[in-house]
Amino acid sequence: MIEGISIQEILTVTSILFFIGIYGFITRKNLISILISVELIWNASVVNFVVINKYLFPDALQGVIFSIFVIAVAAAESALAVSIIVNIYRQLTSVEVKDVETMKY
Repeated sequence: MIEGISIQEILTVTSILFFIGIYGFITRKNLISILISVELIWNASVVNFVVINKYLFPDALQGVIFSIFVIAVAAAESALAVSIIVNIYRQLTSVEVKDVETMKY
């Protein structure tokens, strides 16, 4: 694999990254913090795709190509989420989840 780094070490780091994202998503009250937590989850999954593909099929690039698509979807999702958050902030002058729950449509 990579010189001096085993797949178990990489999967451990990505699992920690994934669960930090899950914890942040569940516990945060700010929409921006929740968006950052979702991005951590996406990034952990992308690294897992690349590492597992490199480990199972060292000459194939399917994991890398799939990861590029995941990154593109994550970028589009972030742009859409930030635009929604900016629109909410303009209406409420707050980006807290509790304020969004009381928002009238």
